[in-house]
Amino acid sequence: MKRTAVAFAASVLLLPLSACGGSAEAGDGSTVTVTVGYQSKTINTVTAGTLLRSLGYFEKQLNALGDGKTYKVDWQDYATGAPITAQMTAGKIDIGSMGDFPLLINAARGKQLNQPTHLVSVTGYNLRGGLNTVVVAPDSELASLKDLKGKKVSTSVGSAADGTLVRALQRAGIDPVEGVEKLNQQPAVGASALSAGSADALSQFVAWPGLLAYQGKAKALYDGARLNLPTFHGVTAREDFAERRPAVLEAFLKAQAEATEYLRAHPVQAAEKVAQATGLPAEVVYLYNGAHGISTFDPAVKPQLVAALKEDVAVLKAAELTGDIDVDSFVDDRYVRKALGAGYARQLAAVPPAAASEVWPEGAAETRTFPSPAKLLAHVAGHQDGIRAAYVPDATTGTLWFADKAVWVADGKELLPFVAPETAQDYLAGHRGARVITYADALGRAS
Repeated sequence: MKRTAVAFAASVLLLPLSACGGSAEAGDGSTVTVTVGYQSKTINTVTAGTLLRSLGYFEKQLNALGDGKTYKVDWQDYATGAPITAQMTAGKIDIGSMGDFPLLINAARGKQLNQPTHLVSVTGYNLRGGLNTVVVAPDSELASLKDLKGKKVSTSVGSAADGTLVRALQRAGIDPVEGVEKLNQQPAVGASALSAGSADALSQFVAWPGLLAYQGKAKALYDGARLNLPTFHGVTAREDFAERRPAVLEAFLKAQAEATEYLRAHPVQAAEKVAQATGLPAEVVYLYNGAHGISTFDPAVKPQLVAALKEDVAVLKAAELTGDIDVDSFVDDRYVRKALGAGYARQLAAVPPAAASEVWPEGAAETRTFPSPAKLLAHVAGHQDGIRAAYVPDATTGTLWFADKAVWVADGKELLPFVAPETAQDYLAGHRGARVITYADALGRAS
């Protein structure tokens, strides 16, 4: 009965919405409107949404087509991928961006309604799964996933974060349907539920976990990177739109590639732009999108991401959210290959940068990188009034986190940060003499 209720709730999110949009021409065919659905606060999609929009690269690419038409872009902002899919299958959105699980629902819904869509590029990814996190209230006594048994957990059913929750619970020996009371809520609603105490935990995607931790409204319970399964966001386009306007889709993908290069070359400025457009703190945006952030941005559709997408199908089928999905027919990288030209093979083979510790000094346009968390702590200890944010990678998973929100372990002279207490405890179990210490203690030892 719980499973049926969850599936029904998810299906409601997919019902077509009454809104205007979609690729449209003026009566004389001289003006074309292209409708793009994006998620401003899902900052793993910024190169196809928030950042791209602020830079104006898509509009510039369209103006450069020189085909005698006037192009207008209708940017439509949504909280999750589900309503974007509803609008796409209703023919009202041409191009959209969303997470891996919503992408599969997008594929299934498109096929079901005879409005096929295709994954045409990737925005941001994490090969270990670190983009999704389970958090609890700051004063919560819950210390591991096993403690969630019988508890109320808020998530967005059918989202990438829900997929992480399902898999994590299964690994912890908890039935993801009967073992917890899952609350199907929009991210903002779930955040409020956690603060109000009506939810014991919240499983969400970027940037909600980092935002709540930064605000002191939550602490991490589970780092999604412990699954060691890739998670990503990507760009999907309606098949009929792509076939009718291939030059427009290629223009979008060229613009996305430009936005990606801008983010790589100017990570601090990009974070500030996204923060200004979304209202999110720039420090939170940088946690995910920075030079060594949790997310790696690359438009190439990497084989390991496609392989992960195929594994995700089983999770959605088990939740009765979709049937079988032909992932190979859904993936179509022809347009991004053409858009990127010779650079596509290079991007396809690119390896994510190694995790590193970073400090963002007050008033600085660049961050400073340190060779170890201990070196970062030593710097922070001597410059506490001049630090805007400090970031350290989890000693086990590499997931970046705020230094003052991390769980710190002293192992001899080593100072090791972890995103969640359970990860730290696993380390302690294999390292005799190591122990958890406070952040203040870690600063004192480093200095």
